[in-house]
Amino acid sequence: MSKIGRKPISIPKGVEVVISDNKVKVKGPKGELIEEIKNKDISIKTENNNIYLFNSSPDNSDSKMYYGLYRSLVNNMVKGVSNGFTKRLLLVGTGYRAKVTGQQLELSIGFSHPVLIDIPKGIECKVEEQTKIIISGIDKQKVGQFAANVRGIRPPEPYQGKGIRYEDEKLKKKAGKSGKK
Repeated sequence: MSKIGRKPISIPKGVEVVISDNKVKVKGPKGELIEEIKNKDISIKTENNNIYLFNSSPDNSDSKMYYGLYRSLVNNMVKGVSNGFTKRLLLVGTGYRAKVTGQQLELSIGFSHPVLIDIPKGIECKVEEQTKIIISGIDKQKVGQFAANVRGIRPPEPYQGKGIRYEDEKLKKKAGKSGKK
């Protein structure tokens, strides 16, 4: 039995949860998200401003796997529509800079040409001081995936630390070659 799946999810003020069949619809001040629970053994209900998930066949390995997963997904939906999620990226390197033009993020990161990335719907991108990118939205998966895609264009290299990295990311720098004497 999943320890995560058993925990109730508290519904904050201003958030409305509608459950119909196997679909969960969460609406809040920042937006609206819908998730479909595809496993038939997992049921969901709301009671006393809490959301509870139930696993009708705890011996089934598929049900055990999805029990905690769906609890986490629904919890992220509730947090997203009430507070939202944010990822911060730093551009480290001489001449590295970013700017937002319309629905595109333009990066100058040491290539011979600027890199243009389309910003997906539901994601908001801001640039501070030309080297700090703030990615925010209500869907944790979309925010994290877009941040990973941006970072993947020029990940930090281990010798000088140049590249795009998360703000809280710690890099282990390697020692370069040393000449024999």
